[in-house]
Amino acid sequence: MSRVLLVDDEPNVVFALQRLLRRKLPASVKVEGFDNPLKALARVGEVSFDVIVSDFRMPQMDGIQFLVQVRDKQPHAVRMILSATTEVQTIMTAINDVEVFRYLTKPWAEDDLMSCITLALERARRGLQERKAVDDMLVRQNDLSAHDAEKRRLEEQEPGITHVEWGPHGEVLMPGLDEDLSN
Repeated sequence: MSRVLLVDDEPNVVFALQRLLRRKLPASVKVEGFDNPLKALARVGEVSFDVIVSDFRMPQMDGIQFLVQVRDKQPHAVRMILSATTEVQTIMTAINDVEVFRYLTKPWAEDDLMSCITLALERARRGLQERKAVDDMLVRQNDLSAHDAEKRRLEEQEPGITHVEWGPHGEVLMPGLDEDLSN
């Protein structure tokens, strides 16, 4: 299953994009949308996404700031910006600093947008295959243990799954729960 994340501070834009992608993409592609980049970042910390499409101008943070944080959490996600802004400096920053795959403008042309999303999903799929091939080779050469290769695979699939916080008495601490509950 592939995953696409859409982020735009205008809920109507998010809904329109979700409707379009759900209608045009195979059912195996899950599409999630957020109108708040902070909530989207929290979701990026929970689930792995293949493609992330962000607006540029948002009140909490701009799309470049958002995608920088996304890159830190999920470096292999294919990043794109969909924005009404066509300022050359913004576009250059997005390409050079955030390594966006495509910079698309609003209003979007349906066929162009779908073509770019399809290309981004294909790029993500190829990247995953390449990383798996490299890990398989490293395991065969005894430069990586099978255990560590599996940890990498799991971590890419579900960010944070291999990181466990332990309490003072050996208990597993659950993120977000009050420490008093674990005693």
